[in-house]
Amino acid sequence: MRVTAIQAKTERKRQDKSARCAEKHRRRAGMLRVYGPIRPTSGVCATTDPARGGKRLTSWRSQAIFTSEGRPLGECRLNLLQIAVLMGAFILMFTVLGLRSTVLRGDFFLFLLSGVMFYMAHIKTFRAVSGAAGAVSGIMQHAPMTTAISITSAALGALYLQILSMAVALFVYHTLWTPIVIDDPIGALGMFLLAWFSGAAAGMVLLALSPWIPDFVAVITRVYIRINMIASGKMFVANQLPAYMIAMFDWNPLFHTIDQSRGFVFDNYFPHNTSIKYALLLSIGLLMIGLMGEFYSRQRISVSWGAKR
Repeated sequence: MRVTAIQAKTERKRQDKSARCAEKHRRRAGMLRVYGPIRPTSGVCATTDPARGGKRLTSWRSQAIFTSEGRPLGECRLNLLQIAVLMGAFILMFTVLGLRSTVLRGDFFLFLLSGVMFYMAHIKTFRAVSGAAGAVSGIMQHAPMTTAISITSAALGALYLQILSMAVALFVYHTLWTPIVIDDPIGALGMFLLAWFSGAAAGMVLLALSPWIPDFVAVITRVYIRINMIASGKMFVANQLPAYMIAMFDWNPLFHTIDQSRGFVFDNYFPHNTSIKYALLLSIGLLMIGLMGEFYSRQRISVSWGAKR
């Protein structure tokens, strides 16, 4: 009987130890489901970012930030603030210079919004696509991830944000100030999508060049954004511009889309100096060049190229 009692005691200890091990493995599995797993590799290491309050994967090409701040509504608020600042600056400028009477007959707010929103959609998409994760980015070490997914998600994310911001701005103006009337909403939305598409196509070209000349691409990106503050034509009526000024702007597909959109927004405006076909064909051509360049770069790029960064 004494031997039997010893065996029973030993069996209880073994069962208790097995239960503790099972509980330990269960807790570890729960932590992995919540936090990761995130495995640091060469060129990619996990560090903390106190300014953002999240975990950052640093690499030479891109960074994946895990934080609770980058929510769609937060991005929409920031985008709406930028739109409000631009709108306020243009309204003040037109009022001080006495130019409000020289624009189109119709709602002055819609005239400015048709320029500012198209400019924001084009530039935000251009910046998002040109800065999308490349072939040697840390996020690409996850097997299901590809550059096509990265580029597409960047472009669609920018489109979603701009459509949401535009809908909020139009709703607030329609509700609090005066009802808005758009002559051809479907055509205006088509021009908005064309402005987004042209920004994505231009961004693809710079994305293909960025592994080879990253510093030059960064400079070109900033220059392009600042040039489009004027060259987009969002402050002008193309039909009222002299021929020598149209020659300064008609290279820009955004100039064509903004002017054509005003032909759909206002029933008494008919664009004569811009073309939908030009903006569409140029965007398709830039997209094809960018895709071929990105494929060529992806076959030859090495993580060692960015070792100094």
